[in-house]
Amino acid sequence: MTKANTVVVLDFETTGLSPDYGDRAIEIGAVRIEDGEVVARFQELMNPGRRIDSFIEDYTGITNSMLKDAPPCIEVMHRFADFINGYNLVAHNASFDKRFLDAELARISRTYTGHFACSLLTARRIYQGSPNHKLGTLVDYINIPTDGVFHRALYDSEMTTKLWLAMLENITEQYAIDPIPFTLIQKLSKTPKNKIRNFLQQW
Repeated sequence: MTKANTVVVLDFETTGLSPDYGDRAIEIGAVRIEDGEVVARFQELMNPGRRIDSFIEDYTGITNSMLKDAPPCIEVMHRFADFINGYNLVAHNASFDKRFLDAELARISRTYTGHFACSLLTARRIYQGSPNHKLGTLVDYINIPTDGVFHRALYDSEMTTKLWLAMLENITEQYAIDPIPFTLIQKLSKTPKNKIRNFLQQW
């Protein structure tokens, strides 16, 4: 059984919304946790081979001058493929990050064996009273201390890791499921909100 508290939590900053339209990754941040403990971190800027627009500079705080001397995406993604090797993956709004991970790894003919879970979809079911399920809102909702700036990859990964572990702890406390299998979270995130309690009780 692969445990939900042994994963790599990742976040991309990018030039836009979709690699299908030519957008590229400009930063990757990740936190590796084993049995709920942080054991490694990964953070690198990467040069996408072209200038980024002012909106992305303002949104992420990553500037063209910062990217000018950064290594190319090819180099960074080879290192990142090694970092995630053998681990399941978690991201907030995972479909976004998975698209960029798949696209960037395809460019270097690398793959990964882990499966994805989405902390946003999970939070919609665990924290149904939250005003919305943006990462910053959820961090405030469950009183996670913050000391950085959102929309940088490693910081967002750190906050997602804390959110992820809080949700796992919440499930363990309420339903006495320990350890929590990764597959449980995958199934939970696809379960209708009004059936969450029954799903967890029956597990």
